[in-house]
Amino acid sequence: MTPDRERLAAAWTALAELGITLADLQRDARPAVPTFDEYLPQVLAAAGPGALRAYHSYWQRMTTAWGNLTIDAITASDIQALQRRVVANARARRNSRGGRHAGELLIAAARAFYNVAIADGLIDATDSPAHRVRKPRRLPTTRRALTPAELTDINQVARTTGNDTILDALLLRLHTETACRRAGALGLRLQDLDAERGLLQLREKGGTLRWQPISLDLAASLAQHAAVRGAVLPADPLLRYRNGRALTGRRYDELWRRVGRHLPWVAAQGITAHWLRHTTLTWVERHFGYGTARAYAGHTDTTGPATTTYIRADLQAVATALAAMTGQPHPLAQLIDDSRVV
Repeated sequence: MTPDRERLAAAWTALAELGITLADLQRDARPAVPTFDEYLPQVLAAAGPGALRAYHSYWQRMTTAWGNLTIDAITASDIQALQRRVVANARARRNSRGGRHAGELLIAAARAFYNVAIADGLIDATDSPAHRVRKPRRLPTTRRALTPAELTDINQVARTTGNDTILDALLLRLHTETACRRAGALGLRLQDLDAERGLLQLREKGGTLRWQPISLDLAASLAQHAAVRGAVLPADPLLRYRNGRALTGRRYDELWRRVGRHLPWVAAQGITAHWLRHTTLTWVERHFGYGTARAYAGHTDTTGPATTTYIRADLQAVATALAAMTGQPHPLAQLIDDSRVV
């Protein structure tokens, strides 16, 4: 049906006299805007595992503060006020920075919440109060590469204390050789281990998936660990407690608390498994360059100088770095001049 231009112009004139805009008409056509309490289940259902771990507690704080309010009733100053309360009430830790990280996470959680609402058509992107609040500038990390002596001391404590020294020693070796994140280790399945070729498939941050070279000794130890502790089916968790249950993050927490009791400097600096990642990647970068360290870390982002496109390392380069670091040959490693390794 062809619109009658004269009637259409008359209609717009009448709406203008009433003070009604096109945006008002579009807003009226949207579904009713829910409250925070009503909308939170949808946000939780849409969130991935990583977002749930990082933001769930902050989403709960938002609903506690604004549960009966509709999600379009909140202003940027409301979010800033909640951020200040979160910072003020942040739990004090040895490595805390006055609640700065908690405040940053609150803003990130609020933005993630409103991103779902924008995608659902409940509000316009320009109407999101969370995106009008500046996130605190992230301070440089205090993590660093551990010295060989420090690494030796940590391994010594792990191997001589606790109720499962075999598991703890295996975890430290796994993180030292692969530089994997904690989530990558916890997500390992029996089918992710290729013991014959010395490879481990890691699923990590951002949904990345890669095969990571490991020494044949570590591969054999992981295979024996899985067999002894009940991993049978391909999808069975690889790392397990002595009773056969799948490993959880609590083991890491207990391990580093125990190491910190024996080595006060570990507790004072807040050292965790992620420091092992820094240690390994620093060594690889120093001896084999940025491209190999980037591949070793599993980084797939494209940010940074354009030259990063041309300095990508392959699996063989990673295996070569691993062989040099561990002093053990690897099936995929290339022959190198020993003078390269200091």
